[in-house]
This record gives sequence, C-alpha cells and structure tokens, in this order.
Amino acid sequence: MRHNVTLKQLRCFLAVAETNSFTVAAGRLCMTQSALTATIQQMEEAVGLKMFDRTTRRVVLTGHAARFMAEAERVVNGFDSAVSDLLALAQGERGHIRIGAASSVISQFLVPALPVFREAYPGITISLRNPAAQQTERLVLEGEVDFAIDSKYRGHEDLDYTPLVRDCYGVVCHRDSPVAALDRPVTWDDLTRASDARYVGFSPDTGIGQFLLTHAAHWPVLGGEHDEVESTTYLFAMLARGNYYSVLPALAFQRNEFESLTFRELHGPRLSRELCVITRQLRSISPSAQRLLGILRTTLAAQVMPEGVSLMAGQQPLSAS
Repeated sequence: MRHNVTLKQLRCFLAVAETNSFTVAAGRLCMTQSALTATIQQMEEAVGLKMFDRTTRRVVLTGHAARFMAEAERVVNGFDSAVSDLLALAQGERGHIRIGAASSVISQFLVPALPVFREAYPGITISLRNPAAQQTERLVLEGEVDFAIDSKYRGHEDLDYTPLVRDCYGVVCHRDSPVAALDRPVTWDDLTRASDARYVGFSPDTGIGQFLLTHAAHWPVLGGEHDEVESTTYLFAMLARGNYYSVLPALAFQRNEFESLTFRELHGPRLSRELCVITRQLRSISPSAQRLLGILRTTLAAQVMPEGVSLMAGQQPLSAS
C-alpha cells in the first residue's frame, strides 16, 4: 500500500534538490544521513518514481522530479506562510476584532483604550457596532461579534455576563428645576410629586426602557401617560428646553452636551445596572480580543469614573498570554 507524501518528505526532497548532496542536506536539516536517505526512499515508494539519480560524486534530480520541484516549493512555502499567519494571530500581530457596545460604552471606555491597543498591536483592525439593546445578545450568540459590552437585556443561558462597571440611575433635568435645587438626595417620590415638568421615557425595546419596566415598577409615573424616545440625542434636546425630565444611567448622561442639564442620583430605592462583557459560553475569544479587554480594564482602573459610575470590585485585567 502506498503512503501519502508528508510535509517532512517534501522538506527533505527540497533540501537534497537544492544542495545536490545527501550529506549537506542532512546537516541543514539536523538529521543523520541514513534518516534522510530513508525519508527520500519512503517518498519515492509513495509516488512510485525515483526522485534522484545517485552517482559516486553527486546527486541530481530526475526529469519528473525537476518538474515537480517548483510545486513542492509552492506547497512548503504556502504551508509555512499559513502557519506564520496563524502564529501572528495568536501573538496579536494581525487579526480583526468585532465588538458590539452601547454608545456610552464606546465613547467613555472603548475610545480611550483604543489608542493604547493600537500602539501595542498596530496590525489588528477593529469594528465597533452599536446595536439596539435587544439585538446585542443575538449578535454574540450568532458569532457576528466577538464580544459585546452592554447591560443584560433578557439574559440567555448560552451567554456569559462578566460585570465590568456599575452604573447608577438618576434624574436628568434642567438646572433651574425644583428637583435639581433640592439640597438633599433626590427620591422617586420627589419625581412623583413634581407637577411642573413632564416625564420623557425610553421605549421598551431599548435597554434603559426595559430596565425601568423591570426594576422601577414601584414608580407610578412610569405606568402613566408620557412621551417616549429611542435615543439620548433626541432626549437631551427635549430636556434642554425645560419643563421635562427623564431617568437614565449616569454613564448615558456623559454624552450630554447641554450645560443647562444636570444629573442627580435617585434614592429610595437606589437603582443601578451592571455593564458586562458578554461572550458565548464554552467558546474562547481570540487572543487579540483578550488583549483588548485586558487593556480596557487597565485603562478603566486608571481612569476617573464619572459621578455614579464605579468599576466592579475585584475585576482584574484578562490575561494576554
């Protein structure tokens, strides 16, 4: 029975073909001459042809072996190149990372970390996606992103949620409003009693809207008639006109560009969300993604957190080894 030609046999064939000597080729390959001779014989048996004509002075390629040499070089070089590319990916020198994240996470955390990552790993490209809250978990499950950073929307048993930061909820309103002027912690009851302003909420298909429906059912205003938005871009423009207020996480407020608005943390009860690194269970993320998350955690640890935002205790940078 003939055996398949192996990569080792091809390397030995090329070494002998290039040196015209079993002795020199064996030294190049760090093999004994007898082992090299046996390997070439195995290759000849596998293909059913002699590859070399041997004389007392030199070794020369047979005609069909000379024609085969270019193809052997292509196969060996192609294999070596593919392995080099694979090692480059493992070492973080090349590759592509796909991330899904909330807008506030991208602007506050990822953007500051990316220059540090880019300097260390210039050959890696990154795609940032800002999916709707109900789509984030699906993108991770289906492998369309390597990982996501967002709050848990529904929760899925096939996903892992590793807490990254905690983000408290508060009221956002005009600085001239009575609620903003309170010299004590603002409570949900203060909002319920507020008659000079209208509440603007988030639609249920947003992460903030879903969170409040689940965790703020005690607040009667939420179940009443009120305006709704899907984006903080529209929300802040409405709030800046006065006579409106909203409830949202502290981190989301950081995207506000209106100096006339203020954020006051809500108490009685105090609500907070966890922003998590979302990955698929039993699926290892790439070394490049691990390195980016490690740099992100290190950057967060050195960063002054906005009011109402705190790094989860005990979280350490992921290993980049």
